[in-house]
Amino acid sequence: MTGDELFNKAIDLRCMLLDISLKAGSGHFGGSLSCMDVLTALYYGELNVRPEDPGWAGRDRFILSKGHALLALAAVLMDKGYYPKEFTDNYNGYESAFGMHPNMRYIPGIDMSTGSLGHGLSVGTGMAIVARLDGATWRTYVLLGDGELDEGMVWESAMSAAHFKLDNLVAIVDRNKLSLDGTTEEVMGLEPLEDKWRAFGWHVQKIDGHDMGQIVQALKDAREVKGKPSVIISETVKGKGADFMENQTNWHYGGLDDETVAGLKEKLQKQRRA
Repeated sequence: MTGDELFNKAIDLRCMLLDISLKAGSGHFGGSLSCMDVLTALYYGELNVRPEDPGWAGRDRFILSKGHALLALAAVLMDKGYYPKEFTDNYNGYESAFGMHPNMRYIPGIDMSTGSLGHGLSVGTGMAIVARLDGATWRTYVLLGDGELDEGMVWESAMSAAHFKLDNLVAIVDRNKLSLDGTTEEVMGLEPLEDKWRAFGWHVQKIDGHDMGQIVQALKDAREVKGKPSVIISETVKGKGADFMENQTNWHYGGLDDETVAGLKEKLQKQRRA
């Protein structure tokens, strides 16, 4: 897909995310909208997967470590054909496969159940080690929230991945600079973030996480890195695409009515590129 095609696909997926949220009655909008462009670039250009065979042994692995962004990933997996649209009709309802976080036992295409922040990179490091030991060519990608980087086990994993020279592992940080309780720098300062990852032995790239060209190129460049894991610091806007949510901490989680969703979808569709 071209950059414009990926841009338009991300718009469609944001609209699907909004539709799913109506079924759930609420959702983690801010962080789901901020990472949608990265998810789009991954699933429609980078990941080697087979939606018709979710358990295919040769697939690339993806871990949504910031599990509260499941609304975004659910829309992507539905559009890719992992399950029919009707599978989300009871989203977050009684006996639904979907809660507010991913469950690998019930949702096709989920490689790791997440939600307790900080665990994803540890699991991803283990997956990358397994691939190395098996002589497999599949790669592991982990999407983390920036607030999640406050967790100590993230940095333990970062040390391990560098120690084992896991060049088949890519971490992506959704750097929207906001967490549930305020800005990341007020809650627990992360800067200088690039220098920290480099000090831990990682190859580091910083990009505009809403520029499809930059996202695609960064993923391509990460494939060429040898002898060390890669991290892409993706600078994003929390609530991207919903004007009244953008950069607003109070839209980390919330609910929308039918009229508001219809208005947002109309605004999003007007941004499509020819």
